[in-house]
Amino acid sequence: MRLPDAGFASMAPAGAMTAAVRPAAQGGNFSRLWSEVNAEVRHFIEHGGSGAGEAVFVEGAWRRWQLEQSAATPSSAASVSTEDQDRFLAEVGTQAAEAARQLGVSPELVLAHAALESGWGKRPLRNADGSDSHNLFGIKADANWRGAALQAMTTEHENGVDEHRQERFRSYPDMGAAMNDYARLLRSNPRYQAALNTGGDAVAFAQGLARGGYATDPDYARKLVQVARQLQSRD
Repeated sequence: MRLPDAGFASMAPAGAMTAAVRPAAQGGNFSRLWSEVNAEVRHFIEHGGSGAGEAVFVEGAWRRWQLEQSAATPSSAASVSTEDQDRFLAEVGTQAAEAARQLGVSPELVLAHAALESGWGKRPLRNADGSDSHNLFGIKADANWRGAALQAMTTEHENGVDEHRQERFRSYPDMGAAMNDYARLLRSNPRYQAALNTGGDAVAFAQGLARGGYATDPDYARKLVQVARQLQSRD
């Protein structure tokens, strides 16, 4: 199911990005990002942007700024101890790097996605016998899935309400198989094409997944960006 654009402001008119709506926090990354977005909009308008094209561009820039700003709000995925985070990264880092290569993104983005979905490996999806399914990305088993599967409770956000339900999820023999299937899913599904080849751009990657309907959580993109920023800041 395609996610609605919840969590974002409605389309901002071309004149909206003025001092009247300039963020109160002027220092550090907020000030830098505001200047970059404002410069992008002005450059687009001054070099031929007009009409509907201008409005679409401004809306995209405005949403990007909002998402970057809101990523400063802590999420539960970021509250795991540094020791546990390091352990998780060491366990899946090599396979994540290969998946990232296939997707055209930085390894930090794949690692952030796995960390968000699995709680840094603290919330594993387990098979009926208690063994690890290695499904770090919460990928469901639809009617076309021919591999092993498990049943687990999940929360879906529909019509403004969180609903708890049992769903089928894919199970993998090892982490390599899980990462390869994740990369194949994103590469082969046209809904996620906007997330591919985004390099280290956490916002573009997160928005590509969210708009493609990867999750029903309307705050999904912000949460993913926040974890990605945390990993990128380690460099």
